[in-house]
Amino acid sequence: MMTTEMVIGAQVEAAAKSAGLTVLGTEAGTDFSGGPTLRFTLARAGETAKTQALELSAGLDLTTKAELSAGLATYLAETEKRLRNPRPDCYLTLGGLPLSFGKFAWPFHGSTSGADTYIVHGETRLEDGGESVLHAKISAAMTVTFREVVPALEQPYAEGFIYNAVRKTMDQGQLELVKSGNRQPVPVTTRYYSTKQHRFIFNDTDEQQRRDFLAGKVYWMSGMLGGGAPVWMADPRDAQYLNTTPEELIKAVGALGDEGVLALSEGGQWAAATAKLQEMGPQFEAGVQDALSFIKPSFNESMRAGHTNM
Repeated sequence: MMTTEMVIGAQVEAAAKSAGLTVLGTEAGTDFSGGPTLRFTLARAGETAKTQALELSAGLDLTTKAELSAGLATYLAETEKRLRNPRPDCYLTLGGLPLSFGKFAWPFHGSTSGADTYIVHGETRLEDGGESVLHAKISAAMTVTFREVVPALEQPYAEGFIYNAVRKTMDQGQLELVKSGNRQPVPVTTRYYSTKQHRFIFNDTDEQQRRDFLAGKVYWMSGMLGGGAPVWMADPRDAQYLNTTPEELIKAVGALGDEGVLALSEGGQWAAATAKLQEMGPQFEAGVQDALSFIKPSFNESMRAGHTNM
């Protein structure tokens, strides 16, 4: 008789194979509350240098809930494409900060402070080509109301909008990148979700903002961090973050290709840095410094110097 864990393992292996992935390893784990989980290490078939961790509750029902199995299939298909990126863990903010995401402890757990929220912990780091020391420990809190629009409190169904909520909170200057520090809150509320349109909304952007974002993405992910390798430009997570569609992203990429800023491949789905883009480096690097100044609380320096009213 197959156990629940064996059933989930077989389902993940089959879904991964359909998406062009392979499961390199599976191990038992525990969630924040001590409940059993299964941890999978995924890689593209035939390419094991880059991996993606997937952690699911051992009791997750993928058999009888079509919405969950379909969501897992979509997540794995997107993962296969992200694993082709030079840095699959990296994303850009609208403010121009290249960030990596890691150490997320899935699934969500109930708040231990008595608040009526669900929590997931993780970390984001500045990835500007130097030593990665500036980071923010994250405590993303999802309201009970918001929980109703999420199929399950599990990684495949929440990772994308949690990463985007972190990026949005960073854009608002409400997260600070530090060398050491406590966890910082990232509120995830229904303000990020349109009940009428049944979709997430993080930022309203115009075509020029999307072009600037995509040029910056390729500069950092391809030019600075990726050795010139191409980057996936139609990532649905970026489309969600920018309140647009993958098709609109491809349109913006095409315009940048026409200008010689990006070297396109696979119909604009992928793009690499060109010499012209690399020449724009000073403006992207200045943007990082401006963004770091913006997210640094202005009161910190005066407090460190002892100039307080307390």
